[in-house]
Amino acid sequence: MSKTDKPSEPPEALTPGVKRAGPGEYHFDLKRVNSVMGGPEYSTAFGGCVEGERMMAALMRMPAGTGAEMHSHPNEQWIYILEGAMESNVNGQREVMRPGTVIYIPAGTRHFGRALAGEDVVFFTVKDTSHGLHGVKTQKDED
Repeated sequence: MSKTDKPSEPPEALTPGVKRAGPGEYHFDLKRVNSVMGGPEYSTAFGGCVEGERMMAALMRMPAGTGAEMHSHPNEQWIYILEGAMESNVNGQREVMRPGTVIYIPAGTRHFGRALAGEDVVFFTVKDTSHGLHGVKTQKDED
């Protein structure tokens, strides 16, 4: 690259406040990169999030006794529990998830998660970038 060439800028992130990985950026500290709400209209989860070209990754915290209301999004998602315990409901199937367990949420599937009382839940989550980080709150008929 010559001195007159400008480095290529990354495209704008799909989710406001999320870091979009730019050319030559490969390492990120999810505890310090930013802090965004996992779903401002329906969830108490918050944390750092980075988007790439085809995937996004986030390290989220959900305060004890709180959680996400029933919602869905057009992108699939994986959630890996690191600390605490979360009640998970994916398409009507309920489980309590603890550290070392993973939740798979297919695209378009109604789901919610709640941190159990007593301690926060911390989880690592990955979504494809066919849509932003946030989903859409849905009816409460099955939660």
